[in-house]
Amino acid sequence: MAQSDNKKFFENLTGAGKAIAVLTSGGDAQGMNAAVRAVVRVGIYVGAKVYFIHEGYQGMVDGGDNIKEAKWESVSSMLQVGGTVIGSARCKEFRTHEGRLKAAHNLVQRGITNLCVIGGDGSLTGANLFREEWSGLLAELVEQGLIDEEAAQKYSALHIVGMVGSIDNDFCGTDMTIGTDSALHRIIEVVDAIMTTAQSHQRTFVLEVMGRHCGYLALVSALACGADWVLIPEMPPEDGWEEKMCQKLSATRSRGSRLNIIIVAEGAIDRHGKAITSSIVKDLVVRCLGFDTRVTILGHVQRGGTPSAFDRILASRMGVEAVLALLETTANTPACVVSLCGNQSVRLPLMECVQMTQEVQKAMDEKKFEEAVQLRGRSFENNLKTYKLLAHRKPESELPHSNFNVAVLNVGAPAAGMNAAVRSAVRVGISEGHKMFAVSDGFEGFYKGQIKEIKWADVGGWTGQGGSLLGTKRTLPAKNVDKIAEQIRKYNINALLVIGGFEAYLGIMELLAARGTYEDLCVPMVMVPATVSNNVPGSDLSIGADTALNAITDTCDRIKQSASGTKRRVFIIETMGGYCGYLASVGGLAAGADAAYIYEEPFDIRDLQSNVEHLREKMKTSIQRGLVLRNENSNENYTTDFIYQLYSEEGRGVFDCRKNVLGHMQQGGSPSPFDRNFGTKIAAKAMQWITKKLNESYKQGRVFANTEDSACLLGMRRRAMIFQPVVQLKDETDFIHRIPKEQWWLKLRPLMKILAKYKTSYDVSDSGQLEHVAHNRPKKSESTVGI
Repeated sequence: MAQSDNKKFFENLTGAGKAIAVLTSGGDAQGMNAAVRAVVRVGIYVGAKVYFIHEGYQGMVDGGDNIKEAKWESVSSMLQVGGTVIGSARCKEFRTHEGRLKAAHNLVQRGITNLCVIGGDGSLTGANLFREEWSGLLAELVEQGLIDEEAAQKYSALHIVGMVGSIDNDFCGTDMTIGTDSALHRIIEVVDAIMTTAQSHQRTFVLEVMGRHCGYLALVSALACGADWVLIPEMPPEDGWEEKMCQKLSATRSRGSRLNIIIVAEGAIDRHGKAITSSIVKDLVVRCLGFDTRVTILGHVQRGGTPSAFDRILASRMGVEAVLALLETTANTPACVVSLCGNQSVRLPLMECVQMTQEVQKAMDEKKFEEAVQLRGRSFENNLKTYKLLAHRKPESELPHSNFNVAVLNVGAPAAGMNAAVRSAVRVGISEGHKMFAVSDGFEGFYKGQIKEIKWADVGGWTGQGGSLLGTKRTLPAKNVDKIAEQIRKYNINALLVIGGFEAYLGIMELLAARGTYEDLCVPMVMVPATVSNNVPGSDLSIGADTALNAITDTCDRIKQSASGTKRRVFIIETMGGYCGYLASVGGLAAGADAAYIYEEPFDIRDLQSNVEHLREKMKTSIQRGLVLRNENSNENYTTDFIYQLYSEEGRGVFDCRKNVLGHMQQGGSPSPFDRNFGTKIAAKAMQWITKKLNESYKQGRVFANTEDSACLLGMRRRAMIFQPVVQLKDETDFIHRIPKEQWWLKLRPLMKILAKYKTSYDVSDSGQLEHVAHNRPKKSESTVGI
């Protein structure tokens, strides 16, 4: 590979002579092990010595066997394990000067001056204080004769990089902390299970989730399951909430629902700072409504279990970024925290993030609740606005009357999260005063006239359902565009929202091309990407891809476990995706694969041979199981059977092989919390765009939209959600293979290879400069939803 001057490559950075220590501190969180694994392996890869500090700061203070050098094999088989295998403990001694002096002595003895701390704001604040005191601590150690002047000079600066591991997502500066997505998985699994029993008995369930000072888990799980009411510490309900809540529950039942779900954060309070507990809520419902009501307190279940695919990938990316930050640090670099903004990893000054996190608590203590929500960040605020928009129906008299009709349809293969997107679109549309129409079976149902009005209550309970309840087909509109124009005229459809994959993208293009012939097609159209393949141009992510990744990761975990205790074995696993290698590559990173074969990165027999040799060498040492993923269309000749037979033959005497084709299980199942949330918010944003376009294009008693920007795709690009005219995406598309010409996740492939012990080239030009925490002071608008 030619390495241009303006690019930065990982292999050009060296950790030779450096010692890095990694510790987990405070409460445990799923995904911490993935972060530890990434730090250890990437640290060793660049030539640094890497140490485990067991039991957090307690281990640093106690020293001895608590601080051990890590080997490559030390972190094998820990990716799928929840909690933290190196232990975590809250340490009172480290809060004292004497404790920190002992810790400094233990680090200097081993030559450790680079610390990677995985924990919450308390752990990271402690690390920063330790760094600020470092030179003074070394001076004391010299004075006491515990170290010499030379050691004090050699180890004069302590460098710290933090990663936030906290299921509460209570740290400002990052969209998601390690462990949050997995905790949401635990909550949603419980809610889905409870809903079936609640429906059977017509019960109300009050669920208490973690979040003493932060309502993120409660808020997002309420959004993801369509809860009737949610109580969080950042935004206590207005006085008189008890009556309003009971009215809401009663209204839901009167519309035919057989259950109610109320979610309470453990730190929920009213406007006067008085605690609102789950038992208070239960007693209130029983007293006022007489409903059969039960309380479920989830407790530490939320911390447990295996990490989700999202958390494994997030933690692995953060771990690499942390090592990179430590390699690039200088004596003057402030302690930083690596975090996630949109789909981008960023570095932020640690104390700026800590100060803003403390500002949130201060605002809550001073009862400045609006400010507290804003300080929590863009993501939190948008979740709250979306929840309010979807959960609380305004009376008919308060709704605007737009006289616009909007049709929503699913196109292409089903993807988990489509129903959450439809529910969101329908309810936001109704809130904006539109009449909403549902089209069954995609464009095929459209031209056949399978169109009917859909009401607020019709989409109740849709968020947790997999597949497509509207029905979806791959049929494109071109051959029947005249009939579709006729149906648009017949039902007076003024705008279209299309939720689907590559066929939806092609369909919008075909309708756009036919506008010159059929004036009825001159209406605003927007597409929201929903496909497990994640192959739609203009968006880094698609609804359904996260659920598919979790299906792949869970299955790979089980498959690998099936070989535990047996002889050495390699599994060849085929994933879906058409010609797009997203599922194979990112699934490979999440499952700890040794190789992933994809169409976008051509391979030949020499590459296959090299991979077999690599596995043979690993198997001869200590690794017992190997995992190889292959995208279904990666190569027409090197099929899954061929690769299986090649590995079986070449691995003879060292390992044996098994193969699995995962097939349609990747498309099924109930949507993950991420897909429910993503589908809900992206569809809400799309509907608000439709409202804006309808108002702009309504002239002389009719809607007429014929500009390029009236047919858009809404996608996530790096850090933001953006609307892009589909015409402008043509040049970015490989229409033959139905993939974008450039795909962001290809940059993650070298990371998978490095973690599997391959020497490879890794472009880290995107990593980088320390940024500053953005103070969120948005305009006062209750109607706008973003992501």
